[in-house]
Amino acid sequence: MLSRQFVRENPETVREALRNKGVDVDLDRILEIDEEWRERKSHGDDLRHERNEVSSRIGELKQAGDEAAAQEAIERSQELKTELQEIEERADELEAELEAALLELPQIPDESVPVGDDESENVERRREMFDDLRELPATVTPHYDLGEELGILEFDRATKVSGGGFYFAMGEGARLEHALVQFMLDVHREQGYRDVFPPLPVASRSMEGTGQFPKFTEDAYRIEGSNEEPYDEDDLWLLPTAEVPVTNLHREEILLSEDLPLKYQAYSPNFRQEAGEHGTETRGIVRVHQFNKVEMVNFVRPEESAERFEGLLDEAEEVLRRLKLPYRILEMCTGDLGFTQAKKYDIEVWAPADDMAEGPDRGGRWLEVSSVSNFEDFQARRADIKYREEHHESAEYLHTLNGSGLAVPRIVVAILEYYQNPDGTVTVPEALRPYMGGQERIEGHDPVGESALGSDD
Repeated sequence: MLSRQFVRENPETVREALRNKGVDVDLDRILEIDEEWRERKSHGDDLRHERNEVSSRIGELKQAGDEAAAQEAIERSQELKTELQEIEERADELEAELEAALLELPQIPDESVPVGDDESENVERRREMFDDLRELPATVTPHYDLGEELGILEFDRATKVSGGGFYFAMGEGARLEHALVQFMLDVHREQGYRDVFPPLPVASRSMEGTGQFPKFTEDAYRIEGSNEEPYDEDDLWLLPTAEVPVTNLHREEILLSEDLPLKYQAYSPNFRQEAGEHGTETRGIVRVHQFNKVEMVNFVRPEESAERFEGLLDEAEEVLRRLKLPYRILEMCTGDLGFTQAKKYDIEVWAPADDMAEGPDRGGRWLEVSSVSNFEDFQARRADIKYREEHHESAEYLHTLNGSGLAVPRIVVAILEYYQNPDGTVTVPEALRPYMGGQERIEGHDPVGESALGSDD
């Protein structure tokens, strides 16, 4: 979150951020609340000072035998006590209102972020792995059709079990997902990451700490109650990303400079309702309500966050380089930056089967497999995470960064389509073969059940 001092002293910078990020917040009202709160606090300090002076005179007046003046001072002290209580109660109400309002203000974009209204104005920085593409079939079968033909993806049965937006990975499909998770974890261990296996339910206060709440409650899976109902800080939700528990791992703590940078990685299933999502781009496992992902979270000194941000991007890219999957890097413009980020890159892998209008000129489509984000001190303020350079020095807010390393289902999509062979099999990327017992091809499974026999009619 933004500090109240920053908002108070830089209102035009905040207004510009609101415009550029397309966030509708009544900043004038926030400034009014802040001004009234400061006035009440100042008035309360004056009343407290006067009451202390009056209280000290009471004893002196009694000792001097001036009972009338002493009684008058006692009555004045009571008046001040009553007035001070009213002032403090109103100040507490204003502070609570101000803190809630500050949670609605987005992060200020970094000066280097391109200004734009929406995703159409994101900037493509580079493309990788396109110079030596493997030979593809004349017609690439989309992953959702190929997955069912091979018997490695089940959609109808998942709908029967859990409803729309879920899938079964079966046999070699399940093995491929497991292999990818272990492969990603191993890659990031090489890069100095410490493993974390987080709890899946997270409290509302943790969702607020990373910025998912109060803005994005409609996409979350609440464990009890309706999303439309007000929530308490201890209410539980299924995590939408391991970013939430891992960032809050050090909530309300003070770290030492010598601890930093801290680099954590966490595998987790993730749960998102994806409210309002529909259409052809959601077919298959591109956009589902439960998906596996490896998340990288960094805690760093402020002066090191820009360099670490670029390093984090490279660490996420390494997975795609080893899998030899073509991809591109997009820099988000202000209008597509997101509520919490100061700067963000998206890594988009190429899936060649479905031609989309915004896809590359060679056909297919781009699938976002990682968002690499620098939050600066925005999350640290919300979650109250600080560090000290030395034990005797005052604590400061550190910077947090994260990036997916990577989203597993969309990598599965890219593998099934890019490594597809004319005979309908799929070549296992060489880097994954040790994780699949040396298996070189996914050849599929025979169907199970009476439905496999076809209709007798």
